Amino acid sequence: MEKWDKKMLNFAKKVISIQISGLKDISDSLDANFSQAVDIISFSSGRVIVCGMGKSGLIGKKIAATFASTGTPSFFMHPAEAFHGDLGMVKSEDVFLALSNSGETDEILQLLPFLQSNNNKIISLTGNENSSLALNSNVHISTHVRKEACPLQLAPTASTTATLVMGDALAMCLMEKNKFTPTNFARFHPGGSLGRKLLYKTADVMDRNVPIVDIESDFKGVVSVLASSRSGFVLSTLNESVLIITDGDLKRAMDKFGSEIFDVSIVDYASVDPLSIAHNVSVDKAYQYMDECGVNILLIKDEELNIVGYLKK
Repeated sequence: MEKWDKKMLNFAKKVISIQISGLKDISDSLDANFSQAVDIISFSSGRVIVCGMGKSGLIGKKIAATFASTGTPSFFMHPAEAFHGDLGMVKSEDVFLALSNSGETDEILQLLPFLQSNNNKIISLTGNENSSLALNSNVHISTHVRKEACPLQLAPTASTTATLVMGDALAMCLMEKNKFTPTNFARFHPGGSLGRKLLYKTADVMDRNVPIVDIESDFKGVVSVLASSRSGFVLSTLNESVLIITDGDLKRAMDKFGSEIFDVSIVDYASVDPLSIAHNVSVDKAYQYMDECGVNILLIKDEELNIVGYLKK
């Protein structure tokens, strides 16, 4: 590795080390104010309005998104837009979470008279407990770090990381306090994999194209349908029974019958009455059932016990 590359790696490690030290600073400074902030938000019937300017605003957007997705209604408000009309969205029961490393951001300070007259609870995250914002808040949480990772001590780095992590800490503590469950999380993330598993029913996600072959089909016919369906299995019926032939069944049949495989009947290598589950069962429970039974294909049946689709892992 070239000398310059080693120098850059060492500098990068120094940056990360400073960030870690900053997080230790805010961890060590945690006090009763943090718990009070959690209680204020938890007992509020309103929303958490997160506000910050510049880099703090970018961090604030992420904090607001984390709150909202973990059960605490929240949105981000730009302080300049707030001063020019967006304060009309603020209800008296809302909690105002203000972010400012210096605690002297003019765009935020100019909002304080309205918020105080509107009886909003104000929680501030700043790096200066004696700042104007801190002193005019109901609760102040320190995000003070000893130094930035920026070599010029100009670009907010360790301080913005500290603010982001403190916001995460608030959100996670609220999750714990409010007993937020995976199902609650899924409700706010219906498009994610967890949402599909917990909220969707098997009928919502099943594949309806069930491959079927006639019981009289020969080996070539079975292979042809199985290959074209790409499902990994085909079904057939014999009297009142359902038969399933999987890729594995075909391989085992070829090993067992050899060249005679083209002359044997489906019933000689199919499995009878494959596992199934109702169409109105949650996808999560369906996958749990598949895991418990050690299968990767599960047929879906309607109220009349007709096969209407399948799930495949």
